[in-house]
Amino acid sequence: METQTQTKPTNNINMQETTAPKKRSKGFIIVLAALVIGGGAFGVTKYIHSLHHEETDNAQIDANVSPVIPRVSGYVKEVRVKDNQLVKKGDTLVILDDRDLALKVQQAENGLYTAQANLGAAEASTAAAQAGISTAEAQIGTIDAQIAAAKVNLWRASQDFERYSNLIKDHSITQQEFEQASAAKQTAERQLDVLAKQKAAAARQTNVVSSQSGATSKQINIANAGIKQRETDVADAKLNLSYTVITAPEDGVLSKIFVQPGQFVSAGQSLFSVVLSTTPWVVANFKETQLDKMKLGQKVTVHIDAYPEKALEAKVTSFSPATGSKFALLPADNASGNFVKVVQRLPVKIEFDNPNDELVKQLRPGMNVLVDVHLN
Repeated sequence: METQTQTKPTNNINMQETTAPKKRSKGFIIVLAALVIGGGAFGVTKYIHSLHHEETDNAQIDANVSPVIPRVSGYVKEVRVKDNQLVKKGDTLVILDDRDLALKVQQAENGLYTAQANLGAAEASTAAAQAGISTAEAQIGTIDAQIAAAKVNLWRASQDFERYSNLIKDHSITQQEFEQASAAKQTAERQLDVLAKQKAAAARQTNVVSSQSGATSKQINIANAGIKQRETDVADAKLNLSYTVITAPEDGVLSKIFVQPGQFVSAGQSLFSVVLSTTPWVVANFKETQLDKMKLGQKVTVHIDAYPEKALEAKVTSFSPATGSKFALLPADNASGNFVKVVQRLPVKIEFDNPNDELVKQLRPGMNVLVDVHLN
């Protein structure tokens, strides 16, 4: 009896061991079948999707970024903005020490005053020369009148001398009277000769004064040119002085401020940047093997990594003229003999359909996005 009771439990245990593997095998088959069916369905779905879509996660938000660059060198006097501050076009950002440039403005203005004084002196010299010409011409007119009178006196003295010459032969006059007539004739002749020489001298003086007047007129032109040059110098100095006040080029948000008061900055040095308040866009780097069916104007769905539950509608607007590697600082050179073919990527610009969307306004350059281009 004891032996029978001991063998029965053993048979029950063996029966349980034989039935358990059968149950596990059925469950495994069901799971495996579900996985195969699910994987196949997923693969078919992805394949069908790939026929009508091109996707890439190698894409980022981009926007216009304007660097703040001083046009003159100098020491920073004041910084009026902070990191990430919203600014409007024309807002003062940084002020440079302007004392050196203010002195240059004064120097330029002093040069202008000197040029204006030179013009006044040249004009006065020209006026004096013109007056000298008038005086010389008046003197020539006086001499002409005197010459006319001297010719009359010479004619009369000559007539008297001829009469007295005939009368002296008849002894009708005394020798003294004849000599007086001869002396009067000679005096009239010499007076006429002197007046002729004075007229010639006056004419030469008139020519000299005219030449001086021409020279002074040229000095006026030179003085006017000097004034224009000095006015340009003043305008340039004032323009450089205005550059000591650095303002925002456009509306936007500032980056981190890298300058402090007392720091020396050079002309052309980038101080910080302004991300302009313009509509951002997407730059998606597609593989060259994905570009076969992509065209301008195709619809695009953009998923933002920062906002995974939202999607934005956009469209393809342009293709880059070259691949990204061609614009690299050190582009690849395959002429060395070590050539490994690498699939290149071409940047594609994608713009949002609704730039006034609140989500679009929250986007920042550099954010990662997932781009889905609808080919059909």
